[in-house]
Amino acid sequence: MPIQTGALPWRVGPGNQTEVLLVTGRNSGRWMIPKGWPMRGKSLAKAAAQEAFEEAGVKGTISTKPLGSFRHVKQHLIFRPLEVNILVHSLSVKRELAKWPEEGQRERRWFTLDEAVTSVDSEELGRLILQLKDKIARPKAK
Repeated sequence: MPIQTGALPWRVGPGNQTEVLLVTGRNSGRWMIPKGWPMRGKSLAKAAAQEAFEEAGVKGTISTKPLGSFRHVKQHLIFRPLEVNILVHSLSVKRELAKWPEEGQRERRWFTLDEAVTSVDSEELGRLILQLKDKIARPKAK
């Protein structure tokens, strides 16, 4: 199964509540995380950060270790429906840009974790979003 890489952009928003940024698919209009194919010369984490910049206009600190993965059926123009495995890296957002490469092609919106879980089509992605909540709540052991 082909692999894609994805970023789960997050921030601490109003009321000290964790929020995630979702984008719409260019063709489907469904809420999803920024994702794409691996890039030559970039780790999967760096490629995920690049996708977050291009699709959602955000920059920040990407986790080198994936949160996990989920399966997604991509509506590919040549191959028709194509099932891919998406490795998801969390991205702590430091900057949200007013202009970005795919602005106008997608919508972006901040969601609370619970809103995000019910807004994405994939139950597997929903579980990863909930895992993010646990990861952020647990301070890293030094």
